[in-house]
Amino acid sequence: MSVKIKTVSKAIPEYCRNTADILPFLDGWLHGQDERFIRKVKKIFENAAVDKRYAIMSPEEVFTSTSFEEKNQIYKRESIKLGRKCLEDALEKASWKATDLDFIITVSCTGILIPSLDAYLINLLGLRQDIVRLPVTEMGCAAGISGIIYAKNFLKANPGKRAAVVAVEAPSATFQHQDFSMTNIVSAAIFGDGAACVLLSSHEEDEGPEIIGEEMYHFYNAETMMGFDLTNTGLKMVLDIAVPENIEQHFPAIVHPFLAKYELKIEDIDHLIFHPGGKKIVQLVEALFGSMGKNIDDTKEILRMFGNMSSATVLYVLERFLEPGRAAKGDKGFMLSFGPGFSAQRVLLQW
Repeated sequence: MSVKIKTVSKAIPEYCRNTADILPFLDGWLHGQDERFIRKVKKIFENAAVDKRYAIMSPEEVFTSTSFEEKNQIYKRESIKLGRKCLEDALEKASWKATDLDFIITVSCTGILIPSLDAYLINLLGLRQDIVRLPVTEMGCAAGISGIIYAKNFLKANPGKRAAVVAVEAPSATFQHQDFSMTNIVSAAIFGDGAACVLLSSHEEDEGPEIIGEEMYHFYNAETMMGFDLTNTGLKMVLDIAVPENIEQHFPAIVHPFLAKYELKIEDIDHLIFHPGGKKIVQLVEALFGSMGKNIDDTKEILRMFGNMSSATVLYVLERFLEPGRAAKGDKGFMLSFGPGFSAQRVLLQW
């Protein structure tokens, strides 16, 4: 019994700015700071490999000191809008009715929503009353692939069923106005807001790339490498500068044994669907894959056009490979993302 990816749809927030247009807002935010520090911050934004980004708030709102409660209310309102939009669009692309869904998995780590997003979508779209729901909060950037893994296992155990994974993220709501640390600055420079939905099926009639393998890889004693601290001013980013170094050390163990289980080598992979965590991680992984004769050009392009949208970003990359003509029958794709824990999530696809 096979599980296939039927389609992917994305939803972007209403506010959009080129990185060059954000620089003037930094002057106001950094007023009173040392001039060399201000120049350094601007260079970080200019060199982040992100040309533009979308947000649930205007730049004026992002760079205004507001409470955690105020930011989270915006996150709640806009997350529901974005989640509804990408799920509706995905169902339309698949020619499915809302009542065709048996499972719904929602993932987000950039705000707090109880009841979770899936509860709102059930009512807004008229999903079935017996739909099985799974909200995923604490897996960060990796959760887009985590959601696919959970959905695959649901569907593998239940032939003839359909599932939706909805990822909605708003890192702009986590910006710390009074925090001038490199962690807060770098995260502001690389992140953007966005949402995506992937539909999966174990119906024989549904077509799409088949998930032929999936696995998680957990780094030991690395809980402090990435995540959020819940503070009085909101979710405060935790991002260790050693993340790229740790990924490089573990990379062979992440890639080769996983592929070997399916009698494959990296040379057999036609499409790399990698989550763009940020410029340094992208450059590192590009070099590692490049030494194996592969590229992650689509990943770089999504980072340039949208920034890192946490869990939703890898689904933006996946969508590009589902476009007509991008993949041929028999092609294989390797999905990879990293997230808090520290962990790597992997999915193997075959068209």
